[in-house]
Amino acid sequence: MEPPVRLASTGTIIHGVSVGEVLGVSTLAQARLIAGESGLGRVVQRLNVMEVPDILAWVKPHELLLTTGYPLRNTPQSLGRLVADLDERGLAALAIKLGRYVDELPGEMVEQADRLGFPLILLPNDVGFDDILNQVLTDILNRQAAVLARAEEAHRALVQVVLAGGGLDEVTEGVAGLLDVAVAAVDGGGRVRAAAGPPDHVTVLRESIRREGPAATAHCGGRAGTTPARREPPAGRGRTFVAVPVVAAGHHHGRIVAYSPSGSIRDSDIGILERAATVAALVVTRQEAVNAVESKYRADFLRDVLTGRAGGAERVATRARAFGWDLERPVTVLVAELDPDGDERSAQDRLVTGWTAAVRRHDPHGAVAGYSHEVVAVVGAAADTARLARDAASAFTEATPVTFSTGTSRPCPGADALPDALPDAYAQALKAARVGRQLHGPGAVAHFDQLGVYRLLSLVNDTEELHAFVRETLGPLASDDDAEHADLRRTLQVLLETNLNVAETARRLHFHYNTLRYRIGKLERLLGRFTDDPHLRLNLTLALHVLRMRGI
Repeated sequence: MEPPVRLASTGTIIHGVSVGEVLGVSTLAQARLIAGESGLGRVVQRLNVMEVPDILAWVKPHELLLTTGYPLRNTPQSLGRLVADLDERGLAALAIKLGRYVDELPGEMVEQADRLGFPLILLPNDVGFDDILNQVLTDILNRQAAVLARAEEAHRALVQVVLAGGGLDEVTEGVAGLLDVAVAAVDGGGRVRAAAGPPDHVTVLRESIRREGPAATAHCGGRAGTTPARREPPAGRGRTFVAVPVVAAGHHHGRIVAYSPSGSIRDSDIGILERAATVAALVVTRQEAVNAVESKYRADFLRDVLTGRAGGAERVATRARAFGWDLERPVTVLVAELDPDGDERSAQDRLVTGWTAAVRRHDPHGAVAGYSHEVVAVVGAAADTARLARDAASAFTEATPVTFSTGTSRPCPGADALPDALPDAYAQALKAARVGRQLHGPGAVAHFDQLGVYRLLSLVNDTEELHAFVRETLGPLASDDDAEHADLRRTLQVLLETNLNVAETARRLHFHYNTLRYRIGKLERLLGRFTDDPHLRLNLTLALHVLRMRGI
């Protein structure tokens, strides 16, 4: 049986033995339990002898209190209150010799001990207190030495994992072997990164983690995923699930979770799990550092490819293969750009993570890299880019209210044209993202081929000139101040979209034919004879397009 332990306020581990184990030592072979059987699992960490009536001022938690009853010989009525007072102060048990100073224990005292689960032990008269003290304290010290030796063994094994460059697989395997339980390393997103132990136990552990999800709070004790306030199991008993947080530099990286169907996880095991969590934090931060360097190399190379500075087609294809990218096939470029007015510092990392995961799902050989305010992905031309963008947006918006706009290029030919074609495709995707945002607002998704005349309008840097053109062309219809003018502008837009088809326009707007003829006459009095002048119709169409572009 593993020794009961508790975590002291100083952070040191203080070991002890249960009351039931104390009754098993040879000097107490003739001792008898009078009451409080349900408290036999209480932890004994020290012993004390009651020599004064006001003993309550001198007791400490987890003590086994020995007495002959001598201090209580003149006040036997105080025995009824003694059990409640000792239990309130966290003592483990009371052992008493009867017959010399106290003949018997009051029935009230026995009933109260049973109710509180506070063990009352009748000591044999021929056993000296010094023998009890020596033997029980020796057991406590031996147990502490054994547990510390086990902790040292675990420490050496875990340090060896770090020195050997091991990962989370080696950490979980080592802990599972030491504790004989199922162990899993779970990241901050609730995904199991590594697991070890008996296969059927690992299956149960994985299912429990899956149900709890990423919101589970790491803690020591009880069931994984409950609140941080520990629900201690009954004294002397172990736990079924235990989770401890993996924290490094103030950042929560997940948790180490252990499962034992027999409930054999003791507090001393939690100390080993905490050491494992520290090692896991080192492993995670080391891997993050490696990933950061690799990500920078990938991003720098992809930036060179997109700007035409990466060299010839063969060199580009060779280096791309080293990163696991296939740029020799026809590809499409996507640009996801954070929309203005968002907190870019907190959102950029999540944007990169979301897009990386989405690209891996849709095209394992696609390239993806993050920059200061955008993410660029190069995927096979056959990939469903609209669905890919939706998946990335779904994962991103679940975690943050910030939005991003996405632009998609035309398909780009393979390796023979790579150095020239990819920069053009990147420019197309970037243009689609920015013009799409102007047309549809934040969170827009646009394809370069859908931009049409808006590509040209977006090139006009003088927005005042565009405003003047709109005012001169549309006159009073350029403003939204008057509801009638806004309604007439809608009528004009549908007329131009239907190529002046009066019947179709009336159907779309749910107007009577004569009502629409009246409106056309009113529009021509405001704007000129656009039904007969194709150049005026072109100007009106352009002006309406300008109005649709946000940020102009």
